[in-house]
Amino acid sequence: MERYLDLMLIRFGILAGGLVVLALVVFAVAVALKRRGRLDQARRYADPALRAALRAAARRLEDGPARTRQRDGRR
Repeated sequence: MERYLDLMLIRFGILAGGLVVLALVVFAVAVALKRRGRLDQARRYADPALRAALRAAARRLEDGPARTRQRDGRR
């Protein structure tokens, strides 16, 4: 049992560390874009993709897990 808890703690640490690194990278990119005056241009490019991703996520949440299984043809 102790070995399992250790592995879960290591897994959590790796995931949390990865999220912190990802957040720092996104922040650094945003600061670099802002300093060069290209942040508004990047927002214009990213806006349609972000909206499409949010619509897809909302559809998945509305459909629920049973609907995605039926669409895939499994179970």
